[in-house]
Amino acid sequence: MDLPKNPFKAALRAGQRQIGLWHTFANPDVAELMATCGYDWILMDTEHSPAGPAEALAFLRTVAPYPVTGVVRPAWNDPVEIKKMLDVGAQTLLIPYVQTPEEARAAVAAVTYPPRGIRGVAGVTRATRYGSVEKYAERANEEICLLVQVETRSALEQIEEIASVEGVDGVFIGPADLAASFGYPGQPSHPEVKAAILDGFARLKKVGVPGGILSLDDGLLRDSAEAGAQFLAVEIDSTMIRKAALARRADWS
Repeated sequence: MDLPKNPFKAALRAGQRQIGLWHTFANPDVAELMATCGYDWILMDTEHSPAGPAEALAFLRTVAPYPVTGVVRPAWNDPVEIKKMLDVGAQTLLIPYVQTPEEARAAVAAVTYPPRGIRGVAGVTRATRYGSVEKYAERANEEICLLVQVETRSALEQIEEIASVEGVDGVFIGPADLAASFGYPGQPSHPEVKAAILDGFARLKKVGVPGGILSLDDGLLRDSAEAGAQFLAVEIDSTMIRKAALARRADWS
């Protein structure tokens, strides 16, 4: 069996915009419904949800039949947790709270087998299709896409250096934590924060590394896309359901 392809990684390399959704419920029914909606990627968030590797496995299996890439965000830049997510078959990972080039290099090492990295070797996993992918350990990184998340003022100041670490495929700017870092918690669209975000995308564009963002503010999303953001998450499953429920109730007030 051949190594499964990663269309998300290929699209980023080709300069194609990728529109995505955030998945927080850890429910395969919700994930499957979302997978039918035509988005390019769906992210399973295990940082700010009760989900772990078992739920990530269910998510990846659920979306696999559909023309969408399943992305997983581990809870931390932890090689043990990253190893588990890779072994259950995640090929695109978003690593939170990467503060420095050294931490970016640690993330690269965690997704890479020795001698270049520290990823533990296991032969019979879902990632290897239970041992049926020939030369998986030699070829795995061809299709692994590593995204790192910059979400503080100090990390943003080093964004070019973080983005330039060999093995980093994209840099995601997190508006919520960035706003808190700037002293505006709960205000991810504050003018000062927005200006810093757009400047970050312009700097990423100059070094030729794809940038990404999650926002529910269409103005910020569109301005980010214009500034060079390439992979954009435009909604969260929980907020979509809540907004629809509130709107429907308002119709019958």
